[in-house]
Amino acid sequence: MGDDREGGARHRPGRAVAYAVCGAVLLSGCASMPDSGDLRDVESTPRQDTGVRVFAMPPAENAEPSEIMQGFLEALTSDDPEYDTARKYLTTDAARTWRPEQSATVLANGPSVVADHQPAGREAGDTLTYVLAGTRVATVDGEQAYAPADGAYRNRVHLIKDAKSGEWRIDSLPQGVVMGKTDFQRNYTSVNKYYFASSTTVRTTGQPVAVADPVFVRSKVDPMTQVVRSLLTGPSTWLRPVVRSSFPTGTDLRKGVSGLAPDDQNRLTVPLNARASRVGSARCTEMATQLLFTLRNLTPTLDAVELQGPGGHRLCDLREGDAESAAWHASAQRPDNLYFLDGKHRLVRLPTLGTGTSAVPVPGPLGRGERQLRSVAVSRDERTVAGIGADGRNLYVTSLEPDGSLGGPVVSSQALNANDRLTTPSWDAGGDLWVADPDPRDPKLYVVEQGVGKPVRVTVPDLPGRIRDVRVAADGARVALVVEKDGKQSLLIGRIARDEESGENPAVVELRSAAPDLEQITAMAWAGDSRLVAVGLEQGGVHQMRYVQVDGSALDGPAPAALSGVMAIAASEDERAPLVAYSEDDGVVRLPSGAQWQKVDKDGTAPVYPG
Repeated sequence: MGDDREGGARHRPGRAVAYAVCGAVLLSGCASMPDSGDLRDVESTPRQDTGVRVFAMPPAENAEPSEIMQGFLEALTSDDPEYDTARKYLTTDAARTWRPEQSATVLANGPSVVADHQPAGREAGDTLTYVLAGTRVATVDGEQAYAPADGAYRNRVHLIKDAKSGEWRIDSLPQGVVMGKTDFQRNYTSVNKYYFASSTTVRTTGQPVAVADPVFVRSKVDPMTQVVRSLLTGPSTWLRPVVRSSFPTGTDLRKGVSGLAPDDQNRLTVPLNARASRVGSARCTEMATQLLFTLRNLTPTLDAVELQGPGGHRLCDLREGDAESAAWHASAQRPDNLYFLDGKHRLVRLPTLGTGTSAVPVPGPLGRGERQLRSVAVSRDERTVAGIGADGRNLYVTSLEPDGSLGGPVVSSQALNANDRLTTPSWDAGGDLWVADPDPRDPKLYVVEQGVGKPVRVTVPDLPGRIRDVRVAADGARVALVVEKDGKQSLLIGRIARDEESGENPAVVELRSAAPDLEQITAMAWAGDSRLVAVGLEQGGVHQMRYVQVDGSALDGPAPAALSGVMAIAASEDERAPLVAYSEDDGVVRLPSGAQWQKVDKDGTAPVYPG
């Protein structure tokens, strides 16, 4: 199974065919298996060239059972679109019923392959069973959604020898595909699909808010067509209750369409079936917006999309600038300012993209230092600020206007210990404000509508501990929580359920881990539409700063430069904005792209971007 297979004993080189830009080449040494004895772990030569498409070889004549297993496992990690070569290692019946698209199981080091006990009796020598085993890392389901997993993996693959041809073939096997982590990273890529939040619109404009739904597609098997089909099929099961799609139910690509690609003007034409042929112009614009947001995530140079109905009838088209007007998504919003508390306990701000370090007080009472604070949150439109008092007991909300005033507390904590009082607050794009009270006697999570309404207690049915930090996603559909239990902190993502008609309190449901191998998390922030940055202790390791995906998958690319003593982190969904942190040793520091950490304010604390 690619790079993840560990070997031993003598080996016989396997083969695969790779098609590159210049033509076809033969890759030898891609996989190897023992010549005799038990069939053990399988190893292969790493394939590093992402521009090369790899296709496995069909079974050789009179191949031994070990060679059948070798070829089949290699075929699972090839770039064969329909796994046609892998099916050639199966009997006719098994090939018809096997569904490789049903799931992908990712193992830590690839599957260990061992021959099971030999059958007794008359059929001895005509059948053979192999056991695939390993340690689970994750699964990708039929919706292409990723989920971390653990525990042992163990499945059997059964082979028979055909009485007429004398050829060995697999006649029983698990559904889906299985491969090691390295092979998975080589074969699959993560892409954000975009839908619209059901319950959130931008407070100032009324625009619908785009919500990212990450999926994994095979990176060299017509990925653009895969992503479009996945978008049209609809959101993942986990996200579905809180988002909507503008595509009518049953919308699909026109029959036979494949190989979608932009033309030389960076314009993509998407032919749809009849289900989409009668939508109005406004809805068609939303459909095109979903496509453009999604596909620019895969192909950043894409400038426009055109939707066509049956017979090539043009439904609508949309350019990038028009999409940004049609809907709001966080990664396209560049914050004007970075905010933090200076040594005089004033709220100050600094232009996001500037290189200077001379911050100025914000307008209003918090810029005048009328109340000492320990943390703040600035609304997405940068018009309102929420602050937690220095003792952590009270939450205050005021405008960023020269004549603004500071009223009484909006939320208060009664916790005896200052460390058990209110967390840093957080705003979504709809203008709602979130804050947690980790009082051990009665831990609570609140949402304050528009930052001025009566605090509403949010239920969290499956909460495994106390909330130590909360960051609501800009879309108002998801929330990131640092949850403490037995002295350890974990980073969880929950879906925000709102039922305005029933009048029931909002709830955070179906919590899942975004960083399964991190504990003792000291800081986190959203750093993209489906990405966060977290500071925590790796299991058995040291504290580190890392980008993580909301689905718990690993991210390609380097981690931020190391920084000691990080107590708070500020990031923007717009990845052009530099990462900012508060370090006990250095105060407020920032990390421009391609540079090292730079000091901003030695006495500063609590840095935040809007949100």
